[in-house]
Amino acid sequence: MSLITSISNDIKAVYRNDPAAISTFEILFAYPGFHARQSHRLAHTLYRWHIPFLPRFISHISRFCTGIEIHPGAKIGEGFFIDHGMGVVIGETAEIGDNVTLYQGVTLGGTSHQKVKRHPTLGNNVVVGVGAQVIGSITIGDNSKIGAGSVVITSVPPNATVVGVPGRVVSLRNPDTDTVERLPDPVGERLENLEQRLNEIEEHLSAMEGKK
Repeated sequence: MSLITSISNDIKAVYRNDPAAISTFEILFAYPGFHARQSHRLAHTLYRWHIPFLPRFISHISRFCTGIEIHPGAKIGEGFFIDHGMGVVIGETAEIGDNVTLYQGVTLGGTSHQKVKRHPTLGNNVVVGVGAQVIGSITIGDNSKIGAGSVVITSVPPNATVVGVPGRVVSLRNPDTDTVERLPDPVGERLENLEQRLNEIEEHLSAMEGKK
């Protein structure tokens, strides 16, 4: 795929994901996520050529200008979109598939100090919500969604929705029928049972006071 086609895919990704985008001119000059992506293209190419210092320097300048930090070693697919972007951090061994969307404050972080695969792998069409932390050498399956503020430390199957700290799968979408299966929520059920029990106790105490 040519560079022009790849950049065109990035522009299309902005139009696809941001209804506020009104022109290509605006995207080219006023979208920090787009700028960070193009800076990473250059930095990643130099990184693969084993050129010292310059890839990290380009990454550093890009972070200063956009508020988005992408290590030159990270691998990013086509149609990548970062919305707003401030505070986004993408680590060295992170791998990102096609048509992935990250919102502001997202971290794709590592859990090891060794030179190994230590950052997440995101499949195609993944959406990661505001402030979510995806940590470690885990895999987020295709078409999955990570809820805002979630902390994900274990792999996620395709077509899943994950929320919470730590993140847990709350639903799975069947792509063949486009139906969503809600998964049991043991924590939520226990809280509901506890609330019901408290209501029963309050009613019992009220009845006892009424007999006095």
